[in-house]
Amino acid sequence: MRLPLALMSPGGPRARLSILIFHRVLGAPDPLLPDEPDAAAFEMRMRWVRDWFNVLPLADAVERLYGGTLPARALSITFDDGYADNAQVAAPILQRLGLAATFFVSTGFLEGGCMFNDRVIEAVRGCEGGTLDLRPIGFGVIDVADVSRRRRVITLLLDAVKHRTPDERAHAVDVICGAAGLARAPSLMMTPDQVRSLVARGMDVGAHTVTHPILTRLDDAAACAELAASKRALEELLGRPVPLLAYPNGVPGQDYDARHVAMARKCGFSAAVSTAWGSASVASDRYQLPRFTPWDRTRLRYGARLLLNLRRDERRAA
Repeated sequence: MRLPLALMSPGGPRARLSILIFHRVLGAPDPLLPDEPDAAAFEMRMRWVRDWFNVLPLADAVERLYGGTLPARALSITFDDGYADNAQVAAPILQRLGLAATFFVSTGFLEGGCMFNDRVIEAVRGCEGGTLDLRPIGFGVIDVADVSRRRRVITLLLDAVKHRTPDERAHAVDVICGAAGLARAPSLMMTPDQVRSLVARGMDVGAHTVTHPILTRLDDAAACAELAASKRALEELLGRPVPLLAYPNGVPGQDYDARHVAMARKCGFSAAVSTAWGSASVASDRYQLPRFTPWDRTRLRYGARLLLNLRRDERRAA
């Protein structure tokens, strides 16, 4: 695998940088979160990555990419949102394997908060009846009698509420939680001490806004405040610069646009990442770097997917 990767991802001025994106690493498999790796699956995949790639911290990799000194088969690892399992499960595995990662944290959920998507997931999980009455928000009475139905309902609801305005989204999530009888959301996000522990383990921390909004659903002043406040909060927490940003949800032209790219520059970030597939080259906009994660579960298919991603033209420009 190293030879084809080196051909597709050479070093120097023609270098390409692969950036992986994760969200959670679970302590054990969860039937409602089939796309999130557990500790064993994550460690296996990181061993493959270590065998095939030169893994660099993202901030260093970005500067070396634009400086023409990136090594062949370069790759960086990133996590979004700031889940507690990043510190509890993922970071110890990465440290043991000698790998670094950048963890993009939404600062408004520190102290063990819970994001809107997880409130929906836990509401559906905890619904004691076989149905969920969501007629007040236009979904009717939904069957949640088994795991497969619950997974489909979670996808349906998250897709339906994700791009609403913050107030509309909050109202819809409150209705879902009320219908399911979820009185209190679980604490799933990192504490400030856990964020500091990442740095102590040799990891980097980046900004991911305060409340994880869809930036295109905010006015410009509110969007700029989300970027600036998250950067400032993390720098105060860590006592060090925070040069990197990840746009929430991260689809160019849908979740953020050219206005937010300009805001990232104005706020003092040195680079930002999206969720557009592809790999970065010196021709890439450093404020819209693409990221990707293979979903395959075997070594051969995982490597092949990364090779295909290196061949993919990144979806450009918000």
